[in-house]
Amino acid sequence: MTDLPLDQVRTLLAVVDEGTFDAAAAALHVTPSAVSQRVKALEQRTGRVLLLRTKPVRATESGEIVVRFARQLARLERDARSELGMSAEGEPTRVTVAVNADSLATWFLPALSRVPREPPLCFELHREDETRTAELLREGLVMAAVTSSPDAVTGCSVRALGTMRYLAAASPEFAARHLADGPLRETLPRAPVMTLDRSDDLQDAFVRGLRRGAGGASALRHAVPTSEGFVASVVAGFGWGMVPEAQAEASLRTGRLLSLAPRRPLDVPLYWQQWRLDSPALAAVADAVAATAAETLHPPRRDAPRH
Repeated sequence: MTDLPLDQVRTLLAVVDEGTFDAAAAALHVTPSAVSQRVKALEQRTGRVLLLRTKPVRATESGEIVVRFARQLARLERDARSELGMSAEGEPTRVTVAVNADSLATWFLPALSRVPREPPLCFELHREDETRTAELLREGLVMAAVTSSPDAVTGCSVRALGTMRYLAAASPEFAARHLADGPLRETLPRAPVMTLDRSDDLQDAFVRGLRRGAGGASALRHAVPTSEGFVASVVAGFGWGMVPEAQAEASLRTGRLLSLAPRRPLDVPLYWQQWRLDSPALAAVADAVAATAAETLHPPRRDAPRH
């Protein structure tokens, strides 16, 4: 079997991370010509184009496989150096995780607070919609992700965390102004709606459920890119939205929010996917995340995968 020379693999990773051959050469302390030769040699060895020579350069689908391998290799090397006592004193281990905004605003940070303080860890969190966090895993940009996909990314394991419950909610003033002149299935699709961003499909999914698959939420929609801002905007009456149950409870009790369909919650299953690496740091984070999810989320669906 043809091997993958480590210097060539690391060079490809440097080009992807730095964006250009010149920048990668500066980071590696070699000439741009040496960088170009290493990448070409690796492409010849694999028989595939690994980079799109754009500005910045981008990895092809085959290139992403090699990049992911390079990042995993770097992770294993750092873990080995740490276990051998070769790391600089006090040097933290970096753990990169992709997580959706609502989890980040509710239960995920308490999960990280349960991770042992020794050895020291440095967390790098990437906020992304739960339907897209797996893409960051696939590209090798993160070591783990909270995702809505039960299908394991190549080279990753997956376990069910539980379901995050959302409630269709609006302020009393908003409901009186936009939703009082007919059944919810008729008024809601016309009412202004809140979203996190353009990829946020929860509101549309709820309306399709009300209307048995027909249509979606209104085209008059406001986008607020943080979970806390989203909830505040619903409370302020800018639009209705699917609010995480944990964030809605206090406002529902005080009457600042109304649950528009108490018997129709929307449950989104969440999964933990991570690289299949024997990494003590990653294992500690996974255990803390799973324990906190078990305490705060609704139970996983019975058909959800466990590993």
